[in-house]
Amino acid sequence: MSSELKKAIDQISKDRGIDRDLLIDTLEEAVRSSVARKYGDQMDIEVNFNEELGEIQVYQFKVVVAKINDPVSEIELEEARTHDPNVQLDDEMGFKVNVEDLGRIAAQSAKQVIIQRMRDAEQEIIFEEYRDRKGEIVSGIVQRRDRTGWIINLGRTEALLPKEEQVPRERYKRGDRIQAYIIDVQKESRGPQILVSRSHPDYMGALFAREVPEVYDGTVKIMGVSRDPGLRAKVAVSSRDRDVDPVGACVGIRGSRIQNIVQELKGERIDIVVWSPDIAVYAQNALSPAVISRIMVDDDEKTLEVVVPDDQLTLAIGRKGQNVKLAAHLLGWKIDIFTESRYGEINADKKGMDQLASVAEVAMEAFLAAGLDTTARLVVATDEELLQVAGMNPEKIRDMRAAVNILGLAPAPEAQAADEEENEAPVTPEA
Repeated sequence: MSSELKKAIDQISKDRGIDRDLLIDTLEEAVRSSVARKYGDQMDIEVNFNEELGEIQVYQFKVVVAKINDPVSEIELEEARTHDPNVQLDDEMGFKVNVEDLGRIAAQSAKQVIIQRMRDAEQEIIFEEYRDRKGEIVSGIVQRRDRTGWIINLGRTEALLPKEEQVPRERYKRGDRIQAYIIDVQKESRGPQILVSRSHPDYMGALFAREVPEVYDGTVKIMGVSRDPGLRAKVAVSSRDRDVDPVGACVGIRGSRIQNIVQELKGERIDIVVWSPDIAVYAQNALSPAVISRIMVDDDEKTLEVVVPDDQLTLAIGRKGQNVKLAAHLLGWKIDIFTESRYGEINADKKGMDQLASVAEVAMEAFLAAGLDTTARLVVATDEELLQVAGMNPEKIRDMRAAVNILGLAPAPEAQAADEEENEAPVTPEA
């Protein structure tokens, strides 16, 4: 071998980013393996890379003996003294082995070991590099499709964009340049597996951090993201600086910043929502652009009852329930939406039920358990039905009937007839 080997090591180390000492160790190990393959494991050898000569040097060591039992590891004293007149019994002598005499098979074996070790080293470097890049946006070329998704060429390695991490409306073809968000890096036998996503909520946050300096430096904080990938998203933001408007910072002058993000997401509509520690205020912001009349909060059940003007119901719910679904996901609360007229009816009915239950001195839950869940049903119920309610008796029924007349809760004749007809002929779903 000549200094060309040294140049090759330097070039490979530079081009592939592999540690030079690691390459030399790999080369020495490959040669050691080839020598052992040809001469057997019993041979005591030492392999070193000579920096000055730029070559691999192999030495075989033998013990000086009076009589040879193992010709591989031993040498007779008489022969040993032809090499070194001063040698003594039990001394160890080293003899240079001509690496070029290893043979074609041994040389091929060495080449394979070197290639495999280099590949392993390169994969380890790629894994360490991308493991620290989880949560970053990467750019690559769509290369091919397999059964699990699209393979994206990132340059030194490949990434997988799984089907479940794609945006439903987006279509890709070979040669397209796309961006994606690194969600995981797994170490596998065939090399590092880099998983990327275009539908992950955190991808939205990463895009804002890239496009909005105030988000990048922490002045404006992304408090939550809710996405219907490819269609619509809601992003909650807050500002640590009173002088910085979080919505204005994210939108940018004439919408320049938000438009860059929308363009990258192929037209996905984005609502910027001002976060608030007050859940009612936060909900009102999240349900924008609908106008909210009032909000009732149940902290224990994490439920919100939202009342809107009758003409705002469609806007509050959104197309296919999209607006309220995204808002509920953003808040992490259940949201029930009522129109003002419907909420008024429910409240009036509830008030009537409360009054009758109070007169009868029977718990509301007892009426509900008996299937009498509205004032109208309670008023038209027969004595037999009322006696099925826990705690009811004939005297309480008389008191309740009197209260119905006093409170003016008796239903109109046509309403009563309709209710009776409903009880007699239940409606069945059409086939």
